[in-house]
Amino acid sequence: MPHLASWFRRKPTQTSAQAPADTRGAAGAPAPAATRSGFLHRWRWPLGAVALLLFSGCWALCWWWSREPEVFYVSDKTPDGRVVVGYSTVDTLTRVISWLLDKPGGYISNDVMPPSVFLDNMPSFEFGVVVQCRDLARVLRQDYSRSQSQSIEDKDLIVAEPDLNYTNDRWLVPSTEGKYREALEALSRYKTRLIDANPNDAQFYARADNLREWLAVVERRLGSLSQRLAASVGQVRVNTDLGGARAGESSRPSTADVVVKTPWLEIDDVFYEARGSAWAILLFLRAAQFDFDRTLQDKNAVVSLRQIIRELEAALAPVRSPIILNGQEYGLFPNHSLVLASYLSRAQSAVIDLRELLERG
Repeated sequence: MPHLASWFRRKPTQTSAQAPADTRGAAGAPAPAATRSGFLHRWRWPLGAVALLLFSGCWALCWWWSREPEVFYVSDKTPDGRVVVGYSTVDTLTRVISWLLDKPGGYISNDVMPPSVFLDNMPSFEFGVVVQCRDLARVLRQDYSRSQSQSIEDKDLIVAEPDLNYTNDRWLVPSTEGKYREALEALSRYKTRLIDANPNDAQFYARADNLREWLAVVERRLGSLSQRLAASVGQVRVNTDLGGARAGESSRPSTADVVVKTPWLEIDDVFYEARGSAWAILLFLRAAQFDFDRTLQDKNAVVSLRQIIRELEAALAPVRSPIILNGQEYGLFPNHSLVLASYLSRAQSAVIDLRELLERG
């Protein structure tokens, strides 16, 4: 019978020398859990440093790729110093498309790999630019390059206009970049033919009616963008779809009032799409100021065009805030969408005045 006092004795603790021997199996292999714990403990600082370095590098790359472009100077003369009507417009269009394809990070709207797949501001900016390039290419094909409605379309513009209207987010072959590159090559051929010595080659007709056709498209684009920006705070608007027409009808019944509000996650997307559109329109208007100079002088419309350019320049002022704020109209915080909407609305009003001057003179 064991001694009663031995039951109350403390069991001997395991010494450090005995611990490794006890944790080994019959084959003498170390326990897996202890090995993993020791590995992570020894390499926790190097692994953390590598993770921090990768995160910082991705953040810096995303910031570099998301920078908005500067408003570059539009060329008013050919490389050999000649003044050719239409050269400024076509050259500016090709330079804008080149920026889309060759900027830092390239064209990222159709990327499916990180880090560009996490970006949304620059893809929205790119889409705004693409829409304006499509509009100008369509007017080039239908109006600027044709003397009348029964004139033959230019062979290079027939290629460029549908290529620019290709879907903007396809990465499989044929990719978006490939189609846009084909459009750029076709426009470059048209520009080369426009300034060569052959009098029967490409043409550009700088007439008041042609300029009005493009300004009508710009007017509608600016109006749509300003309404979408204003919807960032939510509004109850009067339904003016039929414009008060007594005999007007719509395919679907509608109410007298319409609630319009941009979803919270789409506010910055609409903002940067509008910025991209304003950037492209500003450049194309500067080019039109050179190509349609005689027409604008004749219609006394130079001041009106300059006013539009000034409003768009103010709309493209640098954004100092790290995020796009969406405060109430008279709240404590600003609302960047409403600020941009005010500039675009004034630019649209100036476009309407310019179109009336070109029509009546």
